Amino acid sequence: MKKQLVIYFLIILFLGITTTIVVLYGRGYRFIQDGEGIEVAGTGLLAATSIPEGAGIYVNGHLTSATNTTVNLRPGEYDVRIVKEGYFPWEKKITIQKEVVSIASALLFSTTPKLENITDSGVSNPVIDPSGTQIAFTVASQSARRNGVYILDMSSRPVLTLQSSSTQISDDTSDIFSQSLLSWSPDGKELIATISASTKVGLPATYIVSAERFNQIPQDVTQTIDAVNLTWQKQKEDKERSQMLGLKAKLRSLISENFKIISWSPNEAKILYLASESATLPLVIDPPLIGTNTTAENRSIEKDGIYVYDIKEDKNFQININPSGIQPKDLQNPSQSPPLTWFPDSKHLIFVEDRKINIMEYDGTNKTVVYAGPFMDNYVFPWPDGSKLVILTNLGNENITPNLYTIGLK
Repeated sequence: MKKQLVIYFLIILFLGITTTIVVLYGRGYRFIQDGEGIEVAGTGLLAATSIPEGAGIYVNGHLTSATNTTVNLRPGEYDVRIVKEGYFPWEKKITIQKEVVSIASALLFSTTPKLENITDSGVSNPVIDPSGTQIAFTVASQSARRNGVYILDMSSRPVLTLQSSSTQISDDTSDIFSQSLLSWSPDGKELIATISASTKVGLPATYIVSAERFNQIPQDVTQTIDAVNLTWQKQKEDKERSQMLGLKAKLRSLISENFKIISWSPNEAKILYLASESATLPLVIDPPLIGTNTTAENRSIEKDGIYVYDIKEDKNFQININPSGIQPKDLQNPSQSPPLTWFPDSKHLIFVEDRKINIMEYDGTNKTVVYAGPFMDNYVFPWPDGSKLVILTNLGNENITPNLYTIGLK
């Protein structure tokens, strides 16, 4: 009987020790050798991923592992660098906390981007729709029936080549739409085409054209354009109001008092904004969340400074750039092409600086020049899946009309 009790006790003891070891292991405790021997110490996890996969992870200059994997590290601050041949390196200071998973997520951009033309007949005035999936532009180098307004559909259509993905929606037989300025409706289904000197009356004229079909007889709204603009403005305000109502009262108050919103990220989890006043942002989530972005934030904002606020993590980051010499008022009210805009993954920003196209992370780190060739300022649009950028360029030849090209990023 005593023997059975001893065996039973040993089994319970074994299970208890095993369970404790498993739990401690899962919480990041490891056998670590220091100068005096081996000890059991609490660690944190670095979860490192990259697109594309298979990049090397360097921690404080030492090759430690490869993405996508996790690395146990003692608490502290580390220089993490993710490197893959043929791509720009990614690097960031990351703070590791005991029993906490810290994330290093690297989107790597190719050092040899591929340039491919979309159009070949000359393009003017390209403008992207609110959904980021369509670009409207005008063509003026062809016949009256080939000139006019076109739509480039950037949604996934693998059966089409880039050159065949544009559709004409109006021509020059009823008016000179090839010389019009375009602006999108809030729902991306219609366009306003403004012609400075109409062939009908020799005066400015304004039309609404559908983006979903060819407009045989475009709707002339010259006399009612103010009412159309009011309707569209109300639709924009209704959407913004809906976005705000989805937030907690404390956050709505913080935004209304301190932000001039430039744009929401595509997933509506971050806000790119100008500071309306100099202030110190109060904590919305208190105590702060663990396992969040460890880049140092800046909650002391200065008027007209550019910032990104992360709603989910209650983090605020300053963006220290001046895209193409743009003034704050231009950032808040871009006319056609925003000089600072979101990348489709909601984790990066695109901007033009010193005649170069840059992409950086939303917290201001990993600024990367992805293209330094000739292009028309600010006509830079991301492809919806983030695989490429669309630019307007004449490739440096001033004797030809610019065309739309893609820059491959992967």
